[in-house]
Amino acid sequence: MSPALEALMEGCRYPGKGPLKGGVMLEPFVHQVGGHSCVLRFGEQTICKPLIPREHQFYKSLPPEIRRFTPQYKGVVSVSFEEDEEGNLCLIAYPLHSDPSDIENKEPLADGEPKNKLLKWNKKKPSTLLENERSRQSRKEEKSKSNREDKAEVLYYSLEKGNVVPQIKHNPWSLQCHQQHLQRMKENSKHRNQHKFILLENLTWRYRVPCVLDLKMGTRQHGDDATEEKKANQIRKCQQSTSSSIGVRLCGMQVYHSVTGQLIFMNKYHGRKLSLTGFKEALCQFFSDGQVLRKELLSPVLQRLKEMRAVLEACESYRFFSSSLLIIYDGAPPPAPARPRPSRGGEEEDEEDDEDEDDEEEGAYGGRSQRRDSSGSGSPLVDVRMIDFAHTTCRDYGEDVVVHEGGDSGYIFGLQNLISILSQLEEHSND
Repeated sequence: MSPALEALMEGCRYPGKGPLKGGVMLEPFVHQVGGHSCVLRFGEQTICKPLIPREHQFYKSLPPEIRRFTPQYKGVVSVSFEEDEEGNLCLIAYPLHSDPSDIENKEPLADGEPKNKLLKWNKKKPSTLLENERSRQSRKEEKSKSNREDKAEVLYYSLEKGNVVPQIKHNPWSLQCHQQHLQRMKENSKHRNQHKFILLENLTWRYRVPCVLDLKMGTRQHGDDATEEKKANQIRKCQQSTSSSIGVRLCGMQVYHSVTGQLIFMNKYHGRKLSLTGFKEALCQFFSDGQVLRKELLSPVLQRLKEMRAVLEACESYRFFSSSLLIIYDGAPPPAPARPRPSRGGEEEDEEDDEDEDDEEEGAYGGRSQRRDSSGSGSPLVDVRMIDFAHTTCRDYGEDVVVHEGGDSGYIFGLQNLISILSQLEEHSND
């Protein structure tokens, strides 16, 4: 185990006694807005997801020019399904000690999950991770409500203005992915209780109320090794959505409108149905505070997209099939300016004693986050990253039969159209 990973685990270890001591208890990552693989919260600044060999290889070998556009890769852990002191079943992460080949997750199935999910189940209820989060109502009422939310493609919640963070709802999509993952674990319970997860940077940790947009990029989504059935299915989805016409489609979204107090969730099924006009309207909704377009967000996003386009145009043979682009910003109202307080001599003085405290505020949700700073210090006003590389390929992947030439024209096409649409929004906001 590397010193960096050892230090990371040391700060997150399960504090209790017994067999779980020394491990890290995993929780649902509540800001997952798209995808189908279960993403879990490892710590305040770290998430983890099932290891897929191709994606793992990408993170370990990606060139420096691409690295700055992806989440930081932090290593691999072994995850097992265990009981805590109260008999609840939990997902616990441990450092790798055995031969990695002994617990290697095989190539993904059609839905991206590894074939040999290795775990062990007792006869107790699947997990309290979700039930603890949903304990404010009876199980029956909550299950009925959850079923309705799972089927809804767009959800709206009204929050009281003021201290918004405690009112934030968990994204229904993240809970649904977590439930499905636990169910797959139960169905594969005859396998052994050990499997690999990769650790990645939590891109939302700096923000108090993360607004997250997941965009599926490119005109083609199937990998070179896809079955004919999978290939046909992915081609159909592209043809029936904006993927084929502009190389990008909405795959998930959560946004908080601070003026109206409205929290909005959209899932991938809604995104597939959007026309070009509907896609543009969704972008307007994402970059809005509920009343006006937040044009101060558009310039840094556009700058980041243009830098990314230049890098990908120079990346020979890379193909990012089924990859996504995340755009993240803080939907929390900006903090009120600090008021000077009278000194003991009767004159006003700055609150120097509180400087450190003012520079930090609660991150997503309940962590510590640096205050946003338009001068460039502190956390960024907006973040743009590439994610999900389970079907990525390039010339350096020696086992791949197909070797592509030039840049990823489908992804670049999507970037260019996204740049054009956002540039139009920026121009109109200045009229």
